[in-house]
Amino acid sequence: MTSTMFSHGASSPLSPKIFRHSIDIYLKDSNATGNIYFARYFEWQGICRERWFFECISADMLAPLGVFITKDAQQKYIHETFAFQKVECEVSTAAIKQCSFSLLFQFFVEGKLVSTGHQQIVFANKDKKISRLPEHILEKIRQYENPRIIATLSN
Repeated sequence: MTSTMFSHGASSPLSPKIFRHSIDIYLKDSNATGNIYFARYFEWQGICRERWFFECISADMLAPLGVFITKDAQQKYIHETFAFQKVECEVSTAAIKQCSFSLLFQFFVEGKLVSTGHQQIVFANKDKKISRLPEHILEKIRQYENPRIIATLSN
């Protein structure tokens, strides 16, 4: 698996940073006919989320301050995928608030959109009470904000 951060121009609402993470698909990810299990995309969301946090936001996952909680997660399966293909996941953010934000996932195989997903993330302090994200962390999260993807994911 490999990760890459792509920035299409300066970071702004019109051209946010996009985080990409590649996933190799193996037979263990598929059923007897070679189709990839739908549930694997939820696992891959988690892998891509963790890699994005680690590489782009905070390598310590803000553990000294609290925890990230996934409040809601969704996955929409669009096209079949098969063993030995490479899945490219693009991670963006949306709906950024003081204590929460959404992560948006788009999965591609050979440039074709095969699945989309969403996670609503809430930050909580060590006592598990919802807390404000530090401003410097919110600034990093905003660099990946892409409101235009919301329309794509809701279709």
